[in-house]
Amino acid sequence: MIRGLLAEFGIDIPRGLERAIAMARQVAAGEVLDVPEDTATCIVELCGQALAAHERVRIIDRAMLASHRANDVAMRLATIPGIGPIGASALAASVADPHQFKSGREFAAWLGLTPLQQSSGGKERQGRISKMGDKYPRKLLIIGMTSLVRRAKYKPESADPYVVRLLARKPARVATVAMANKAARIAWAIMTRGDTYHASAPRLLAA
Repeated sequence: MIRGLLAEFGIDIPRGLERAIAMARQVAAGEVLDVPEDTATCIVELCGQALAAHERVRIIDRAMLASHRANDVAMRLATIPGIGPIGASALAASVADPHQFKSGREFAAWLGLTPLQQSSGGKERQGRISKMGDKYPRKLLIIGMTSLVRRAKYKPESADPYVVRLLARKPARVATVAMANKAARIAWAIMTRGDTYHASAPRLLAA
């Protein structure tokens, strides 16, 4: 809303959260904007709300990080590329006993990340993922893998070579889901074996 209102008067806020927050701080500190008085009053109020919300989010983030660091399973899961503190904590909280799953594939299926089997003319084809199970950790896994895909597209020299090759032959969305499926299997292995992910071990998407 702040961006939209200021844009009406030719005042542009550079893209990015930190730059928007920096503008909000300047306004809250008393910087005078070249806008009508009623608009300025509204902008000041919106900036105050944005700064208050930003601070609340920072407090929550610190509390979540402290909780993450106190959880051994979550810390080990966070060693998997593409899985951060939030995703690792969500996985750890969602699975009380990983041994209830016989395999990583069964765990991935529980998360709804395995493709549905479709038969046509005697041929077996893999369809879309089932999307069964807990939606939240599945969503976080896909978001995390999306970040790896973006990195591979824009900085292929620093990305996992397998991801780069996968993107060369598969659409980004298909590759992302495949990576989330594999990450779920690795997560199950880590939770059941008490291990961590090692870069020297088979790559994230190795066979």
